[in-house]
Amino acid sequence: MIRKMIFALVAGGIVLSASACNTVRGAGDDLESAANTVDKKM
Repeated sequence: MIRKMIFALVAGGIVLSASACNTVRGAGDDLESAANTVDKKM
């Protein structure tokens, strides 16, 4: 029962994160933006 709940939460998280970036380019832009933010803070 707990395994099914964990699986459902993980699957839901993957779906939500995938829907946030509609394209591969969008995902790449998101990663680049995050990397640039980290670089600026350091």
